[in-house]
Amino acid sequence: MTESEPGRTLAERLRALVGTLPPAEQKVARTLLAGYPTVALEPVAALARRATVSAPTVLRLAQRLGFAGYADLQTALKIELQDRLTSPLTQYDTSFDEAPGPRSRDMFSRGIRETFSQLPDGELERAAALLADGRRPAWTIGGYFSTLLARYLVMHLRQLRPRATYVSGGVHEHAEYLIDIGRSDTVVVFDYRRYQSDTVRFAEQAAARGAKVVLFTDPWLSPAAAVADVVLPATVTTPSPFDALTPAMALVEALVAAIVDEMGEVPRERVSEFDQLLTADREVREH
Repeated sequence: MTESEPGRTLAERLRALVGTLPPAEQKVARTLLAGYPTVALEPVAALARRATVSAPTVLRLAQRLGFAGYADLQTALKIELQDRLTSPLTQYDTSFDEAPGPRSRDMFSRGIRETFSQLPDGELERAAALLADGRRPAWTIGGYFSTLLARYLVMHLRQLRPRATYVSGGVHEHAEYLIDIGRSDTVVVFDYRRYQSDTVRFAEQAAARGAKVVLFTDPWLSPAAAVADVVLPATVTTPSPFDALTPAMALVEALVAAIVDEMGEVPRERVSEFDQLLTADREVREH
C-alpha cells in the first residue's frame, strides 16, 4: 500500500544483466539468483567460494549493479526483504491525500506501466512458446488469491489447445497431479508475497521431475524463482491493505495474446468448435 515500490529489486537487476556479464561475474550472478535472497547475505569471501570466483569479482559485480560496495548491496537487500514480508496488517495504517477513485486510477495505471517496462527481455515470448505447444501438457497453480489468475489462464488455454489443467486442492491432491508431470510438461505457478509454501513446493517438485516452470510473482520474487525457467514479475502497489493483482492480470492477458500470436491459425478450429458447443448448450436450455 506504499505510494511507490522500489524501482527494481536486486533479483530483477541480476536477471536483466546476467546474460551480458563477463563469465566470472555471471557465475556470481547465477549463484545469487539460485540462492536468492539468503546467499546475498553471506560475507564476500563465502559468496566468492560458493561461486568459485575471487572476492574482487564479487565486488565488481556489486559495483556494476550500482552499489558503492558489497555492504551497500546487502543493506539494500535487507530493506527489500522487509518489503517482501509486508502483510495487509502492516499496510493498514497508510494514509493518502487523494480520493479513492483518482488514487486507484493513478496507482493501477502506474503499476501496469512499471510491470511491462521492467519485464525481462524475452521472458514473455519464452513463456508463450512453451504454452503454445499443444504437445506439452500445461498445468496452472496459484495461492490463496492468485488462484484466480491460475484459473483465468487455464480457461483461455483450454479454448486454444488441449491438455490444460488447473491444479486444485492441498498436498495430497497435489501428489495426484505431480505423478503425471514430467519432462514434456509446462507448469505455470502464481505466487506472491507472503508466498505459499505448498505452491512453492509444487513448483520445486515439478521442476525436479523435469517440467518447465513459468513463474508469475512480485518484484521480490517467490522462492519458486530458484527453479523457474521463466520469471514474470508484476508490481503489487495498491490503494488498499491488500496487494494488487491488477498488473499481474494485465500480464496474463499479454501472455494469452502472445500465445495466440505464437499459434497463429492453429487454434481457430478449436475456438470455433468451442463456440458451437456453447451455442448448442444454450439452445438446449432455452427449449
